[in-house]
Amino acid sequence: MTMFREGLMKGKRFLVTGGGTGLGKEMADEFAKLGAELYICGRRGSVLQETADELSKKHNTKVTALECDIRVPDAVDDMMTRAFNEGPLDGLVNNAAGNFISRTKDLSPNAFNAIANIVFHGTFYVTLAAGKRWIEQKKKANVISILTTWVWNGGPFTVPSAMSKAGINIMTKSLAVEWAPHGIRLNAIAPGPFPTKGAWERLNPGNMRGSAMGSETDTSAGNPMGRVGQMDELRNLATFLMADGCDYLTGETIAIDGGGFLGGGGNFSQLAKLGDSDWQAIRDMIKSANEKDRTKRTV
Repeated sequence: MTMFREGLMKGKRFLVTGGGTGLGKEMADEFAKLGAELYICGRRGSVLQETADELSKKHNTKVTALECDIRVPDAVDDMMTRAFNEGPLDGLVNNAAGNFISRTKDLSPNAFNAIANIVFHGTFYVTLAAGKRWIEQKKKANVISILTTWVWNGGPFTVPSAMSKAGINIMTKSLAVEWAPHGIRLNAIAPGPFPTKGAWERLNPGNMRGSAMGSETDTSAGNPMGRVGQMDELRNLATFLMADGCDYLTGETIAIDGGGFLGGGGNFSQLAKLGDSDWQAIRDMIKSANEKDRTKRTV
């Protein structure tokens, strides 16, 4: 259920990283529905273009697919130049991410960097590239970064992501102060479980999380509300933060998790119950999901 009037985002231009699928696509869809012109970026060109065509046709607005590996600073700068050459952006959603569950003792440096290079380095590269242009052009703008509640209480079995997102949480607070005189606001959203295919294949393969919580089918068993998040709820919060009208709000990370963080930590601590054979099964399922995704990448 949308909370906002038709045409609220008319005339606005936003970039959503990781906008081809999952939460990024959901937020992009909502912005387009409300009249915004969009750029969506990611590494899977065919997936991006499919989403851009779908949203453009569905909402009769311009949606441009920008194939980009945000881990590469030069690629980010080229992407941002292309977007700004068509007019300054009004906002950025840092949604691109990578994650998988693993015992930290099983991680290699390459596995750590696979996550940190996207979530930590890539998010900073994109934010900096946009921010420099906004400051130079004296343009007010908004930034939203998608984090997790683990930035407050840690992320056992997701250490590379938790460390990286904690860094982006501090980036949000730091730049909110540094860039406030330029009219640039930065806030973040920390979602609880909002199941998407890509994330669930790596964070809950074979419902390992539900099984560790004592439920063979239900990963929401430990949530105070007894459910997972609904996409409209996330879409509405992202719209509220990106829209005009709350310009005094900056530097905040807002949890939307049904009280999960407050009620029980909202992380993967229950996976300590799993044994070696369980973790081998998890690695095999995640590897299979990764191989399927690689076939769709051209960058």
